[in-house]
Amino acid sequence: MLDYLVIAAYFAGMLIAGYIGLRKTRGSDDFLVAGRRLGPFMYTSAMSAVVLGGASTVGGASLGYQYGVSGMALVFMLALGITAIGLLFSSRLSRLGLYTVSELVGLRFGLSARRLSGLVVVFYTLMVGVGQVVAIGTVVTVLLDVSASTAVLLGWAIIMVYSIAGGMWSVTLTDVVQFCVKTVGVLLVLAPLAISKAGGLSGMAETLPDFYFSPTGIGIGTIFAYFLLFFFGFMIDQGNWQRVFTARTERVAFWGCIASGAYCAFYGLVGALVGAAAKVLLPNLSNPDDAYARVADLVLPVGLFGLVIAAALASTMSTASGLLLGSSTVLVNDLFATSKFGAGRKLGVGANRIALVLIGLIALVISFAVGSVVGAVTVAADLLAATVFVPVLGALFWRRASTLAAMVSMVVSAAVCIGSMVVFGLYANEPVMYGLLASLVSFVAVALLVKREPAPPLRMAPAEKTAAGSA
Repeated sequence: MLDYLVIAAYFAGMLIAGYIGLRKTRGSDDFLVAGRRLGPFMYTSAMSAVVLGGASTVGGASLGYQYGVSGMALVFMLALGITAIGLLFSSRLSRLGLYTVSELVGLRFGLSARRLSGLVVVFYTLMVGVGQVVAIGTVVTVLLDVSASTAVLLGWAIIMVYSIAGGMWSVTLTDVVQFCVKTVGVLLVLAPLAISKAGGLSGMAETLPDFYFSPTGIGIGTIFAYFLLFFFGFMIDQGNWQRVFTARTERVAFWGCIASGAYCAFYGLVGALVGAAAKVLLPNLSNPDDAYARVADLVLPVGLFGLVIAAALASTMSTASGLLLGSSTVLVNDLFATSKFGAGRKLGVGANRIALVLIGLIALVISFAVGSVVGAVTVAADLLAATVFVPVLGALFWRRASTLAAMVSMVVSAAVCIGSMVVFGLYANEPVMYGLLASLVSFVAVALLVKREPAPPLRMAPAEKTAAGSA
């Protein structure tokens, strides 16, 4: 009973945060980017929460169950990606006053490029959001002993209520709570108890195969594929960029990303060790994605089990809500607003709420047909990294870049990536490798060989304006 009270209190806290966000939301800036006025703690907490989703917590423990400490490779690449956002992009992004990745592409390369990149970003954010919804189902199923469909529907409903109510303000407030819950639940409670129950690190080393404690046990090829997928892809992730736009100053955006990257790397290592401990304690699980919830059920006393399950829910719900909001933001601002149906219309909070409901319903339907948390993320990240990363770099850093180069690059790389999925399989390493190479080669070749006027450079706002109105 105590465990259920803890979970109920967590859910109630999410709904209260949604109500507070509703009260704070006055316009599109509040709904989409929390008024661009988050300070260091809220910004870093929110950034970490959106990074550490189901793929990092449930999926990270699953990889640790199968491969040991090298299972942290996925989360480590996410951590590197978020650090790179701080080092390379945060200052520029803070001064542009944007809402989306595709808006940046459009500023430099025009409307067609904005729409095409918008389609890719919507697909990516939607599919990664689906992965988080699936992860919610695996956790709630263990907790309540209900069907996966019922579990998914329950978690999805709570996410939608607080996200629709207050947009980014609600998402940020819930992220801060979720960051604290997962820090206590995973790092301070589950990991020490699970590792101790498995005999400590020395006992685990005696029981498990040697490759479980090798940094490359998962395979060099897989680590490299994660680097291509999640390092490059994460640097242009809409959910991450939308968080960057919430920082009240360039300094907050920069150092918040660095701190978040360090935290996430440590979280990844701990999650992999939890998975390895689960392999010792529960060696015959049919589905490795169940490792997190099953080992928590085994090693934790009443009350603490509820806290750790809340931590898993926190990780998935924070990422899911941010991604679904990101997908709806691109749908409204980069696709609908630039179409003949939306041109000239004033698209405020109401339009964004309607789009969020639509995206949420689509995600719910797809989630019933998706079986792998990591797999859903992988397919979506293939296309995003392959098609959008090079044009974004060109938009920000290369004066010679042209609109034609961006369009050709996105079309060619998408075709190569999809073709490689057909040939090598949806979850193979080759699609993102060949897609990125095709994107780079075609972008540079067209920009250098086809005589076109370079796209006009981005105009940065004065640095002083980034701190205006900060709170």
